[in-house]
Amino acid sequence: MSAPVTSHPSAQATYQVRFDWGRAGAAALADADVLVWVDQLGEQETPAHPGLETARVEDAERIGDLVLRKQEERGDRVSIAVVAAGEPAEAGALRFTVEDLLAAGAIIDRLADLGIDHCSPEAAVAGAGYGGLRNATRHLISASVTARLARA
Repeated sequence: MSAPVTSHPSAQATYQVRFDWGRAGAAALADADVLVWVDQLGEQETPAHPGLETARVEDAERIGDLVLRKQEERGDRVSIAVVAAGEPAEAGALRFTVEDLLAAGAIIDRLADLGIDHCSPEAAVAGAGYGGLRNATRHLISASVTARLARA
């Protein structure tokens, strides 16, 4: 008898809603049915994925409705990978961006509101971060380092 095939832990495959950062994160979560590339300021190149959606904070309701519709059509759960674009930094590293975290969290929060809430720990933290700061989102995005750099 052969051993069962298991995915790498970074794939978060045991969860319906997953979260990661950047192109490497998108690659790690590539087996998801829907990949949501979150780039609030629209500055990063979008990765290729057959179930790709691009989103910002204001798209959370649209993404939630799309996933719910896909689940209804399938008659089963759909896996969702929410990937915050972040910002490239020195030597190929990725820099954390407040605006992408909040936008990803808004989508994860919306999915939870719809009952799509089997979240990886990473997704749960992003969703909770948005939930706790939802009333300050507009200010936090406009005051973030990345937004200020874009205006400079």
